[in-house]
Amino acid sequence: MLSRIWMLLAAVLIAAPAAAADQTAGCGGEIPCAVAGGEYRIALPAGWQGGPAVMFLHGYGSSGAKVIANAGLVKAFTARGYAVIAPSGLPWRQGKPADWSVRDGWNTYPRNDLAFLRAVLEDAAANVGVDPDRLLLSGFSRGGSMVWEVACLAPGFAAAYAAVSGGFWLPMTQECKGPVQLLHIHGFADTVVPLEGRAIPGSEAGIVQGDIWQGLQLWRRQNSCPSNAAGHEAADGVWRKRWECRSGGLELILHQGGHGLPKGWSAMALDWFEGLER
Repeated sequence: MLSRIWMLLAAVLIAAPAAAADQTAGCGGEIPCAVAGGEYRIALPAGWQGGPAVMFLHGYGSSGAKVIANAGLVKAFTARGYAVIAPSGLPWRQGKPADWSVRDGWNTYPRNDLAFLRAVLEDAAANVGVDPDRLLLSGFSRGGSMVWEVACLAPGFAAAYAAVSGGFWLPMTQECKGPVQLLHIHGFADTVVPLEGRAIPGSEAGIVQGDIWQGLQLWRRQNSCPSNAAGHEAADGVWRKRWECRSGGLELILHQGGHGLPKGWSAMALDWFEGLER
C-alpha cells in the first residue's frame, strides 16, 4: 500500500509542471487572459519552458479567439517553438466590429492599443516566460496596419515586425520614431487593400487606405536604405525584394493571390526572423 502511495505521489509531482504550463496561470487556449483594457489568447508549444513568441493581430471584425481557433496558423508557429499570442481588438464604436487604433482620421476608437499590447506582452512574459526580446509582431489586414503603427510609434516594442496585407492609412505619417526590422507580405491581386491604396466606399468620414509603395518609401528613409533593392528573387508565384539598410532592415514579399494569408507565409516570416538573429 505504501509503495502505491509513493508511486501516485511521484506521478502527481512529475505531471504538475506540465499541467501548470497548460493552464497558463488560469488562462490559455480557449480561456482568455485578462489585462488592463482587454484580453488575449495564448497557445504554447509542447514542452514549453519559455522562449520566443509571435504576437498576431487579427483582421477587422475578428478576434484573438478566432486566431487561436485557427489550428493551422497556430501549429505553424508552435511547431517551431514559438508561443502564439492573440490579443483582441475592440469595437471602434458601440455596436460596430472589432478594430485597432490605426491612425486614419477617424477618432472614435476607445482604447490606447499601444498601452494595451504592452500590457499583454508584460503579462505573457510574467506568467509563461515569453521572452520580450524575441518577439515578432505580426498581423493581417487591419491587424497588419496596426503592425505598421506599432513599428512606427514604438520601434522597440518587438524585435521585428511582419505585416500581411495592411499598411498605413491616410493621413499617412511622414516620420517614425526609429528604425525597425520590417517584413511586408502582400497580394499582387489584392482588391480589399490594394497596393496603390483606395478610398473605402460608403465610409462615414472618407477613410482612405494609404499607398503601400509610399509607405515602403517611408520605411526606406527611416531605415536608411538605398533606393535600389540589394536582392531580388522570383519563384512559384512569389516575388521578393530585400534592401541592405544602415539601420534596421526591410524586405517585401509579393504573391500572386489576393487579400489573404498566402500559403507558406508563416515559414517565410520565421525564416526571415530567425535569419536576423544570426
